[in-house]
Amino acid sequence: MKPEEQLEVIKRGTVEVISEEELLSKLKRAQREKRGLRVKFGADPSAPDIHLGHTVPLQKLHQMQALGHEIIFIIGDFTARIGDPSGQSETRRALNEEEVKENSVSYQKQVFKILDSSKTKVVYNSRWCSKLNFADVIDLASKYTVARMLERDDFTNRYKNGQPISIHEFLYPLVQAYDSVILKADVEVGGTDQKFNFLVARDFQREYGQEPEVIITLPMLEGTDGTRKMSKSLGNYIGINESPKEMFGKIMSVSDELMIRYLELLTDTSPQKLEKMKSDLDGGELHPRDLKRQLAKDLVSTYHGEEAALKAGREFEAIFKEGGLPDTVPEVRISRSEVPGGGRIWVVKLLLLSRMAGSASQARRLIQQGGVRIDSEKLTDPDSDIMVREGMVIKVGKRKFAKLLIED
Repeated sequence: MKPEEQLEVIKRGTVEVISEEELLSKLKRAQREKRGLRVKFGADPSAPDIHLGHTVPLQKLHQMQALGHEIIFIIGDFTARIGDPSGQSETRRALNEEEVKENSVSYQKQVFKILDSSKTKVVYNSRWCSKLNFADVIDLASKYTVARMLERDDFTNRYKNGQPISIHEFLYPLVQAYDSVILKADVEVGGTDQKFNFLVARDFQREYGQEPEVIITLPMLEGTDGTRKMSKSLGNYIGINESPKEMFGKIMSVSDELMIRYLELLTDTSPQKLEKMKSDLDGGELHPRDLKRQLAKDLVSTYHGEEAALKAGREFEAIFKEGGLPDTVPEVRISRSEVPGGGRIWVVKLLLLSRMAGSASQARRLIQQGGVRIDSEKLTDPDSDIMVREGMVIKVGKRKFAKLLIED
């Protein structure tokens, strides 16, 4: 593919490319030299699981692999012990070595559901960072000013609000930039929250006599609430290690307005096909639900396989369209001693005993909102008692089920 055509493919779905002219020049040179670009992607294993929001840059890397470029995947086992301050309103907790090691193994397994492991070079930045002595750290720190550090929004806001900023947090972008110097990166890919760190890397490469890397930033994916960025802490995420049923159901709950954006950022759907989908949606020839169902099937297939996706689709239709039950319903057991007085029990207590609610106040709220059904009958009064029987099915929300078993 010609460099100009590659540029158009790479630009698709990005927020910013700094700069397009530099990228085109690098693509032309790489083609003349019959090699791929060295594309850097760093990830701190700060958590064991990743969600669909994390996969947005991975999809771009997958695209670049298909174009013949070399992906260098940095496991930030050293930087994870500092903690990335990007977008943070307070100092992150530093991870210990064992946590970092466990998360690294888990993270790689998930990442290679998208990237081709045979075409990906995995490196750990502790390999070079752990060799730095105190004099080296001072030398790194001398290459950037406090004024430049305070230009970044998260530091500025914390400083203005009187919130503490630890000195070690200033070292994070310096160490991440040093990674680019060591690897002689041509390109770096990441979310928009990483732009400051990437700009520092460009400055560092110039300091070390290297051609600065091209920055490619990608959008932060909205979560299932449709407004805020996908985040575990906000509870609006879709984890790629979640069960096929859970993943399918969550994707089907995403707003119709986000479907095209999800398709663009999370799949390999071509721009031409996306335009056709938009046109068909606008013209009423394609129903949003059908498009959403296809997206759910494609994403579940990617992370769990086609058979699991088909089964999850059938279960979804049974539950939501036909009012049925999933193929397997988890069983919960309660003691018969908990239901004296002829087998009647307070509904709030039942939800707590069956672990379908975490507290009495949550149980009350779920019932008042109409989110609890017993054998398809909606509960409306949180102060009521019901007759308990073996095998009754409790449903909370759209996807949470439990079959009740009573033990003597």
